[in-house]
Amino acid sequence: MQNPRWIILTGIAAMFIAFAPASACAQEPPPPPPDAPPASPPPAPGKPAKQKYSHANDFLIIGTIFDSKGYAFPGVELKIRRSDEKKYRWDNYTNSRGEFAVRVPQGSDYEMIIHAKGFADQTRQLDAKTGVSEARIVFRMEPVGDKK
Repeated sequence: MQNPRWIILTGIAAMFIAFAPASACAQEPPPPPPDAPPASPPPAPGKPAKQKYSHANDFLIIGTIFDSKGYAFPGVELKIRRSDEKKYRWDNYTNSRGEFAVRVPQGSDYEMIIHAKGFADQTRQLDAKTGVSEARIVFRMEPVGDKK
């Protein structure tokens, strides 16, 4: 009588030999890589390529707004427009520390108006043509009328 372990090991070896060549042949070669998409057509000869706008030459308006007691004034609305235009193009609000920052294109004169409910509006003229890249402004808001 033979040992049962040898019978099991012989059966496993026979199965391994029988299926090993079949599994090696069963693998398919990898699919060929997809073709590269065709190159985009060149731009029309009469049209110049569009330039991307860069903020490198912008004029930065930075400021802080305080209330009449000298505390930071959050949530104040500010609007900016070119001096020769009627419509305000840029608007912003102060953050929790009363600070704001707005980028506008250089080369123009700007008008900035500050508005807060219960306080007098303030207007400031800005010159962005001097070559300086930023303006730092501080506002102190005054209440409208006598509040006691």
